[in-house]
Amino acid sequence: MMAKYEKEDVKRLVDKFNVKFIRLQFTDILGAIKNVAIPVDQLEKALDGELMFDGSSIEGFVRIEESDMYLKPDPSTFAILPWRPKEGAVARLICDVYTSDGEPFEGCPRCTLKRVTKEAEEMGFVMNAGPEPEFFLFNRDENGEATTETHDQAGYFDLAPVDLGEHARRDIVLALEEMGFEIEASHHEVAPGQHEIDFKYADALTTADRIATFRFVVRTIALQHNLHATFMPKPIYGINGSGMHTHQSLFRGDENAFYDPDSKYQLSEIALYYIGGLIKHAKGFTAITNPLVNSYKRLVPGYEAPVYIAWSERNRSPLIRVPAKRGKSTRVELRSPDPSCNPYLAMAVMLKAGLDGIKNRIMPPEPVNINVYNLDAVDRIKQNIESLPGSLYEAVQELKKDEVIREALGEHIFNHFVEAKEKEWDVYRAQVHQWELDQYLKTY
Repeated sequence: MMAKYEKEDVKRLVDKFNVKFIRLQFTDILGAIKNVAIPVDQLEKALDGELMFDGSSIEGFVRIEESDMYLKPDPSTFAILPWRPKEGAVARLICDVYTSDGEPFEGCPRCTLKRVTKEAEEMGFVMNAGPEPEFFLFNRDENGEATTETHDQAGYFDLAPVDLGEHARRDIVLALEEMGFEIEASHHEVAPGQHEIDFKYADALTTADRIATFRFVVRTIALQHNLHATFMPKPIYGINGSGMHTHQSLFRGDENAFYDPDSKYQLSEIALYYIGGLIKHAKGFTAITNPLVNSYKRLVPGYEAPVYIAWSERNRSPLIRVPAKRGKSTRVELRSPDPSCNPYLAMAVMLKAGLDGIKNRIMPPEPVNINVYNLDAVDRIKQNIESLPGSLYEAVQELKKDEVIREALGEHIFNHFVEAKEKEWDVYRAQVHQWELDQYLKTY
């Protein structure tokens, strides 16, 4: 398990492992990792939260006239980067962003998740989450540029020599373990060149930190194998896209609040209300869990990705699945998120949706225990099964209507996120794409 270091532990480990540089990492609103490297003699100042940076240079942070921001490292996130030389080692710390007034910055995604998890704690709950991030490994061309040429033609659970990504995946796992991850499984996924590495569940903040770290490590190790790793949801037409199914549960101390051995499905009312909240707000939070134009190329029928807003404790076609395990393992699996999302914001909106279900006692509809894809439009209407947004534009419009999800994000992140995504959509819809040229150029 990842150690929970304190400030003095960090200083001791820096001396023990001859660390010479510290990377102070944080994420912007869109989920991109930013970092500033400092020499080790600045560590004390950094741990005291006294390092300032120009927030106006970060997308969606602050205006030029209010640019001074502070990075406050979380000592529990200390990790040495295993691919760097042991002599003069490099370590990293994940930071929260604070204003010059010493307050958590409302545009910091990590602070936003902390705010929502605090709301859960005030209700007596701690959220645990376990993600299943998928990614593709592609070849690079002679110039080192990424291609969409898969490095193998393997399928689900295949192994070498068919699975040519086995060596890269092994090195990724080893690097993650050196950084404190507990890896539960790694395997080839359904599509050629597609992989999945699952790590042990943890509280929401730790899980979000691990997802951000995971993406950084996967890209770095892939590059060492002359491969390009991408978390783009649907890089190739006609094959499965990459998702990030997210298992989630609420605990009260050591007790799983989702488990009730004497109730129907052995799910507590808390669990059912949580599912009800996810279903109610699914359209509203989809822009956050699926934030790219490309995300909606994955959310189409026929490729295992969920499209219809329903739940089941038996099959995998609805949006929400309840795995068979009960007791402390009782959980719900939201199957729509993809690995391009900002993990802090995604955790925040999923939790907020579930908490709203609990607060307002939102009971979900009856589970749909048949393959939803086999239902026609009339049957889905009869069963009140709605669909997720079909495009980024639709998702942003749904986000703008959902006051609960807006509250989870806070006004600063909500406004900047919507502005960025509406611009992204406008650029996309104004482009002339290759499909249009192939379809129309010679015909009209």
